Amino acid sequence: MSDPPLPRETGFRSEAVARGRHVQRRAKIWLAPGIGVKRWLVLFMLCTFIGAVGFLHFTWTGPLHFIATRWILRLNALTRPEVMPLYVAGIGVMALALMGALWSIAMLNRSMLRGTGTEPSQAVDIIYEQRNLARGPRIVAVGGGTGLSNLLSGLRVYTGNITAVVAVSDDGGSSGRLRESLDMIAPGDLTDCYAALSDSPVMARLMLHRFQRGDGLSGHTFGNLMLATLSEEQGGLGEAMKDIHEVLRIRGRVYPASTCPTTLVARLSDGREIRGESRFAEQVGEARISRVLLDPPELPALPDVLEAIRGAEQIVLGPGSLFTSIIPALLVPDIAQAIRQTSAPLIYVASLMTEPGETSGLSLDDHVQAITRHLGRTPDCVLVNSADPPQAVIQHYAEAGAHLLTLNGSSRDLRGRATLLPLIQTGQARHDPEALAQALMAFPHRQQN
Repeated sequence: MSDPPLPRETGFRSEAVARGRHVQRRAKIWLAPGIGVKRWLVLFMLCTFIGAVGFLHFTWTGPLHFIATRWILRLNALTRPEVMPLYVAGIGVMALALMGALWSIAMLNRSMLRGTGTEPSQAVDIIYEQRNLARGPRIVAVGGGTGLSNLLSGLRVYTGNITAVVAVSDDGGSSGRLRESLDMIAPGDLTDCYAALSDSPVMARLMLHRFQRGDGLSGHTFGNLMLATLSEEQGGLGEAMKDIHEVLRIRGRVYPASTCPTTLVARLSDGREIRGESRFAEQVGEARISRVLLDPPELPALPDVLEAIRGAEQIVLGPGSLFTSIIPALLVPDIAQAIRQTSAPLIYVASLMTEPGETSGLSLDDHVQAITRHLGRTPDCVLVNSADPPQAVIQHYAEAGAHLLTLNGSSRDLRGRATLLPLIQTGQARHDPEALAQALMAFPHRQQN
């Protein structure tokens, strides 16, 4: 049996209460510290008061004296001195005039906002969000794949000062086909990161749309094709960065580790060498990857990337594949040197699982040592997940040859650097963006001079 409908009066009262709370919330946001509204409101009121005094002086001492006299006499006639002092009536008129001025400005802003396609009710939230995000910590995130885009989608809620440095050596799938056809850098991981940081929900959705049919289109994402178009039009993605950030309304910045095409090469423990990261998983076999290199090795980095690293308050590696997402971005000489020289804390977000054929048999210690060996700097902190995925999920990964990475058996040095937190999504073996972002926000940032 359904509940009886509320009386009409009760419904109106509830709506009134809801509207009152909404107005209170908006008022609190307008008056929040740092939003840049209170100072101008106070200045407006001060100037209005000074203007009123000046106008009074002009009318009382100038040619309009007779008008001021008649106004005062009429106002006095409407006011009983024994009930309300004459000056209180004057204050009341001033208050009404000020309220009218503020109302007219609010209506003017409403009309201008609607003219630009912005809902007035959303304007205060947008201003508040942008002001607070602009004061967020400067974070540089390095890596690639779904892990990095996952992290970015969590960080974007806390800061707008994000710089993603993305590995571009992928040679499989859509990225591989575009690389081979156009001799460009791999766009796939860039597309994922642009979508994660875009302030346009429509563009973020379109960027990730993958064509399922069409000769030459099947398998490509719209984002990859857009980046390929810009690269072709402007002679490389390096020249197209500004256009991409503006078109997609990126919150922060996304840059490739290098704008020059490169091939990832793996040297194995048995002496073999594998060219192309898409071949690693199936050709490593029983051996282990001892080192990865870029060919050509001396790749240039974008000046904006180096500037971001030098000004960073925090540098985050991962989450992502160790040898095909994180380390390739660190192999660009200028990027590695900039990270070694900065005093910003270096944080490694440890993978949840080993990856069959790439990191099979490697411990968490081995992951950290591989980063140290390739970068020349050991992470200051290692974020390690402390929550256990469901047993069914662990079993599913185990059947594919992947195993959980934990601190069990780790060295004393790693234990001293490790921070254990529950970082996974419920019921999955996947990092939770919100949990990751909160963990990084709680970590001490470098104090800038």
